Amino acid sequence: MLQGPYSSLDRDRLLIRLPFKSFAVGTVLLPVTGFIACIFISLLYHYEDATYTHCKVSNYLPSISSAISRVPERYIWRGCIGLHSAPRYLVAFAYFSFYRSRFANRLLELLLSGLALLCSLAENTGLVMLTYVSSTETYSVHKYGFITFIGSSLVHMLITCRLWYVIKRHYVSPEEVTSYRWKLRLFLFNISCCVIAAYFFRRHNKYCEAGIYSLFAAFEYLVVFSNMAFHMTAFWDFGSKEVTVATPPEDKRY
Repeated sequence: MLQGPYSSLDRDRLLIRLPFKSFAVGTVLLPVTGFIACIFISLLYHYEDATYTHCKVSNYLPSISSAISRVPERYIWRGCIGLHSAPRYLVAFAYFSFYRSRFANRLLELLLSGLALLCSLAENTGLVMLTYVSSTETYSVHKYGFITFIGSSLVHMLITCRLWYVIKRHYVSPEEVTSYRWKLRLFLFNISCCVIAAYFFRRHNKYCEAGIYSLFAAFEYLVVFSNMAFHMTAFWDFGSKEVTVATPPEDKRY
């Protein structure tokens, strides 16, 4: 659970106490580290296979799907995403609780908060799906997982920016203003990279030009990194909070 810095929990029953900033950094570092490791290993040990395309033209970077589909890259990525997914679900519900307290008397924002929760859960589920079902195993499941991840991610970012625009107008603090500005910048950057990546992917499939698939892969990387950075803005949103795990107090009434 998320608690303030001066929690009333019985210290004898407290099992884990972790600053949310450390929790947020650790959660995001898992996929970042796994992603970089998979790209590096693919280029170093599986270059020909990882950069191969149906066009058989020169290519210099593997796509994300290609980089996470071989051994040991597959297991590195799956391990990092598996460890990172549970905290992501926790954060999704923490945001929903946060929004409900801020927008108790604003029906539209409450509805958007619920939609943001659903999109966040769908985004994380889509990521888990495309991670554990590689494109070389069951392509259709991997594809739908990718579509779910990208689609729900963009909608979640858009709704989050809208909610934090309202927060910035009515509850001004330096951390909230900084958080809103970075959310908006990262959303605009992310959607721009998505459009550019889609353009290069279509151009590669239509014309089979040398190096175009590498440009698609590069912008695909930027989509992933900007998505991770967007979620890292929780660093400001819950900076004064703590994640605690504790045993419930025993009921002394008989």
